[in-house]
Amino acid sequence: MNITVTADKPKDQKLAVKVTIPAADVDAAVKQAYKDIANKYSFQGFRKGKAPRPVINSVVGYDAVLAQATNDLLGTAEPQVFEELDLVPIGRGDYGKDDNFVEEGKDYTYEVTFNVRPDAQLDSYDAPAITMPPEEATDAEIDRQIKTLLSYQTTYEDTKEKRAAKEGDVISVDVENIEGAAHMAGEGRTITLDGTQIPEEFQKELIGMKPGEEKEIKWTHSHTHGDEVHSHDYDIKVKFVAHKKAVTPELTDDLAKKNFGFDTVAKLRDAVKEEIENDKKNSLPTLKEDRVVEEMGKRLQLDEVPAEYKNEIFNEIAQEFLNNLQRQGATLDMFLAARGIKTDDFIKDLQEQADERARQSLALDAVARNQDIKATDDDVRAEFEKAGVKDVEKTIEEWRSAGRLPAIRESIRRSKALDWLRDNAQVTVKDEIAEQDAEAAKKEAEKKPAKKTAAKKSTKKETKESKADADKADEKDAQ
Repeated sequence: MNITVTADKPKDQKLAVKVTIPAADVDAAVKQAYKDIANKYSFQGFRKGKAPRPVINSVVGYDAVLAQATNDLLGTAEPQVFEELDLVPIGRGDYGKDDNFVEEGKDYTYEVTFNVRPDAQLDSYDAPAITMPPEEATDAEIDRQIKTLLSYQTTYEDTKEKRAAKEGDVISVDVENIEGAAHMAGEGRTITLDGTQIPEEFQKELIGMKPGEEKEIKWTHSHTHGDEVHSHDYDIKVKFVAHKKAVTPELTDDLAKKNFGFDTVAKLRDAVKEEIENDKKNSLPTLKEDRVVEEMGKRLQLDEVPAEYKNEIFNEIAQEFLNNLQRQGATLDMFLAARGIKTDDFIKDLQEQADERARQSLALDAVARNQDIKATDDDVRAEFEKAGVKDVEKTIEEWRSAGRLPAIRESIRRSKALDWLRDNAQVTVKDEIAEQDAEAAKKEAEKKPAKKTAAKKSTKKETKESKADADKADEKDAQ
């Protein structure tokens, strides 16, 4: 179908497009609509598919035939419009009035408006300055990895602390089930008061208790399943046994051999070093791209991302996440329950991710425009070859007919923009883990109370008293 497409520049993130379809294509669409209706419905006195036009007009209505022909033409023309304008719209187009039907023997002209991404600007188009970890494994990185390995060997011992429990504590409790909480019952249960291990209502009652204290705790938990609300009552007796402290074993040659299979600590460190450096070969290029894009996203001169675009990105992220869960044999409810995450908090986090990704995508689009980056036919072909498509040319034509090639070109332009930014970024190499550890140590030191000066005052007092005693002794000897 040989259509004519014209469009003005976008205004307020909307693109008005005028499309003209030749009369020959209009007539062909009307003819096909009669044929489809004749095959779809039964008309008395005629075999299926054989009802003439006058009969169809009298039963179905001539306007209904033209309406179907119009819808068919719009659906066929839309992918061509996308290809002609190299357009990736947001959502569906607005075709205006529903009664703008085709007329046989005449060209059909219509207007459609699409929501589009804003051509936002950046406050600077220079490649950004970023920091990156070194390619080699540092001592701080090795130490942290070994600390993680040792944490798996951590045990918890009772202490003699008598203070009230607070959030973050690890405690030992005896739990007796009274109603609905058989799975919680047990003696000497170790619980971390971090908001993820036990129900919120249970933790709230434990905070403030002291070792040796007992109490009965009741609560009701409600959840929605489909359109139904289910409630469950819990009633338990709990005794606070003791505070617990983590005990991590010291790393020795014996421990390295017994628990990790290395003869010495030095050989364990060498193995960890090699593992970190192998991981960096894969992770550092991606990390560099992430940091470059993050910095460019901050330069975007746009107060707010259009809601339609942000919703589109939100749906993409959510679908990616759900697909990953499905591959792992898990559901969203299982994921949220295992991590103690509320549904509202999860959705809010996805919305923040969507806003950030949308800004970064718009920033890459701005760089591509500024650098006059193009997506050639060879680039498109290379994308399909990279994906392992067997018949590349056939697949490209299928995508063109479906109006999907503009999205491929958009992705190529963004990738090229990212390549340029990555290759030209100013990189400062830092031992980030060492800096993080130093900052953590500094904060920990600031928490410790300052030493009192009473001892010095006491020393001065004692010195004066000793001198006075010595003077008295001298006087006695003189007498």
